[in-house]
Amino acid sequence: MQITEKANAAYETQLNEWIVQEKAAIELIGTIGKLWFEKSIELILFRNQLVDRSVSEIMNLHLYAKNIVKKTISVNDTLAIATAIYNSDICPSRVDIGKLAFEYQQEKANFKTVNDFVGNKLKGFIGLKSTISPKDVVLFGFGRIGRLAARELISQAGKGEQLRLRAIVTRGNSDEEIVKRADLLRTDSVHGNFPGTVIEDLENKALIINGHTVHMIDAKNPEDVDYTAYGIDNALLIDNTGVFRDDVELSRHLKAKGISKVLLTAPAKGNVPNVVHGVNHETVDVKKQQIFSAASCTTNAIMPILYVIDKELGIEKGHIETVHSYTNDQNLLDNYHKKSRRGRSAALNMVITETGAESALKKVLPHLAGKFTANSVRVPTPNVSLAILNLNINKEVTRDEVNEIIRNYALNGSLVEQIQYAFSNELVSSDIIGNPCPSVFDSNATIISPDKKSIVLYVWYDNEYGYTRQVIRFSKHIAEVRRATYY
Repeated sequence: MQITEKANAAYETQLNEWIVQEKAAIELIGTIGKLWFEKSIELILFRNQLVDRSVSEIMNLHLYAKNIVKKTISVNDTLAIATAIYNSDICPSRVDIGKLAFEYQQEKANFKTVNDFVGNKLKGFIGLKSTISPKDVVLFGFGRIGRLAARELISQAGKGEQLRLRAIVTRGNSDEEIVKRADLLRTDSVHGNFPGTVIEDLENKALIINGHTVHMIDAKNPEDVDYTAYGIDNALLIDNTGVFRDDVELSRHLKAKGISKVLLTAPAKGNVPNVVHGVNHETVDVKKQQIFSAASCTTNAIMPILYVIDKELGIEKGHIETVHSYTNDQNLLDNYHKKSRRGRSAALNMVITETGAESALKKVLPHLAGKFTANSVRVPTPNVSLAILNLNINKEVTRDEVNEIIRNYALNGSLVEQIQYAFSNELVSSDIIGNPCPSVFDSNATIISPDKKSIVLYVWYDNEYGYTRQVIRFSKHIAEVRRATYY
């Protein structure tokens, strides 16, 4: 009987503690929303988005933080810090409240109040006035990446002080076509329903997405559109078609009135810089350069990891093998295709094909060019891919040492938005769907050879969503609308 009473008491205590945390999470959600919509301050928790999250998601993210930093972070702590941020005169910014909460646990003895702690940590943000001017954005093409980019541009709009989606250009904008494209934006077989409202304004050839009027423009040629007629000027155009790939073809967009910069969401040819945000984005002059490429999804997945390993351990040579989900470029059923093997049914076959990963090194990490071979296998899944990096390095290492190197970069420094450190023993491809990081490092899959100088690393990536988030990050850099950050 005594055991039963103790068990019941323990049950009630644990449940009550959880309810207290859930109530704090509800209050935290309200504070996150006020910071975002009133002050353009976006809170994240170890890279993970907090805006538009449910109570359960907030609770799960705090458990994730416990596993990453190896120390419990309570919702009460993050709520107190969020409240202190709201009550401070902090400029528009992006703040990792998980990092702040962890630091507060370690340093709270040095401060009288949480307000003093926040004021000290974010003192460089206090009193600063925003000099950011909103940038108009045009999406040229509305396929897989185009629709995800539209979702992200709208969800990240906040007060509208950064990127503003103003128009989508397609071939055809009849009423029927606008309705069909609106339906494709609302629902997605892989990424689920769009958590917002999409209203067809057929009279004005537009979609109203969460209150944003987005013009649906018909154009066959890039230079044919006068964007200024729609009130759009000095805009960034994101080309999602993949049709125009070099500087000559992409410069046709600049002949259209109202466009000042162009970003290609595919590997570029010629003199166009291929950029992986977080790795080499600072090597381009955004004031002088007009045309950019966000490289490929695979390039964005592997470059952060290769950068880290080469910097810390030195890479002698290696091989990159990507296990890639099928794409629209392949045939659903067997049919003619100009490339070998891609004509065979994508839904039924594993298909060996080439990858541009090795050639991308020449533009992103040129000092590694010539040290790699690369290939790809397309597999019958609609999304999420896996890069397998077989590397010969210059130092002897253990498995734990390699994993700790990656974990450190995932938590600290300039690549925290690019690398996520995964620790689950049960990780599979569908778990990566919707992951905002282009590189999800599978720590439990790391292999070290007996000589300790050959390593095999496994890097997952959502080749649609994770890549799109990189495109948006780089877009903000190009448009010079990135806020102050505390990571």
